[in-house]
Amino acid sequence: MNFFQNIIEKFAGRPVDWDELEESLIRSDIGVPMTLRILQSLQARDARSRITSADIAEVAREEIGRVLPINLPPIRPLPAHPKVVLIVGVNGTGKTTSTAKLAHFLQTKRHTVLLAAADTFRAAAIEQLAIWAERIGVEMIRGPYNADPAALCYEAYQAADKNNIEFLLCDTAGRLHTKINLMAELGKVKRSLAKNDPEAPHETLLVVDATTGGNALTQARQFHQAIGLTGLIATKLDGSGKGGVVVAIQDEIGIPTRFVGTGEKLEDFKDFDGRDFIANMI
Repeated sequence: MNFFQNIIEKFAGRPVDWDELEESLIRSDIGVPMTLRILQSLQARDARSRITSADIAEVAREEIGRVLPINLPPIRPLPAHPKVVLIVGVNGTGKTTSTAKLAHFLQTKRHTVLLAAADTFRAAAIEQLAIWAERIGVEMIRGPYNADPAALCYEAYQAADKNNIEFLLCDTAGRLHTKINLMAELGKVKRSLAKNDPEAPHETLLVVDATTGGNALTQARQFHQAIGLTGLIATKLDGSGKGGVVVAIQDEIGIPTRFVGTGEKLEDFKDFDGRDFIANMI
C-alpha cells in the first residue's frame, strides 16, 4: 500500500484532523511548501463542503501534478561531439550501478557509450565499473588508483570524440555534500571537460536514494549550488510508497527527475514518468 493510500484509509469516515494530516504529509517527504499548498487547497474546499478522504487524494494529485514535469524530452546525442553526462552523488546511493544502468539504457536506444571511471579514490569503484562495462559490452577509460579525476575525464573526452562516441558517462567519486574540498574538485572536473567543449558537461545528474527523504533534498541543494545540476537519478523508487522527495526537489530547487532505478537488474531503470509516479504514489 502506498503512502497516500494509508492517509486515505486513516481519514476515511471521520472528520479531518488538520494537524494530523499535516504531519502525515510532511512524513511523505514532499516538502513543507507542497504540504502547505495541499492543506490550503483542502481547507478552501472544506469551507464550501466538508471534505472526504477521497478529496485528500484528488487535491494531492492536482498539486503535485502542477509541479512534476510530465513529458520531459529524452536526453539526445549532439550532432558532432560527445554528449558528456557527469554523474555525482554521496556514497551509498547506487551511483556506480546507476552509471552502468544508464549506459545500458542508452545502448537499448541504439546509442554508443563510453564510460569514464573517474571515482579514482576507491579501487573497488574502478573494478566495479569495469565489471559492468564488460558485462554490457562498452569501453571504459580508467586510470591508476588516486589518479587525477579531472585529467582522466579530459582524456576520456578525447577518446570519445576520436571514436565518434555519442555519450560519455563520467562516474565521479561519492562525496559528502558537506565537504567543501571534495565539492570543489567537481568544479575542477567540469573545467577540465570544458577545455574540450565549453558546454561540457552537458548533463550533470545527481543520484539520490529516494528513501532517504529530507537528506536527499539537502544533498540536491548543496550539489546544485556547487556545480549546477540538470537532473536526478532516483534509486530505490520501487513502489514502496516512498519517493516523495523527488517532488520536494522539483518544487523547491527546480531539478527534475530524469531517470529512476526500481531494482537490482540492469533493466530496472527507465525514464521518469510524472503521471506514472503520481498514480503509484497516490
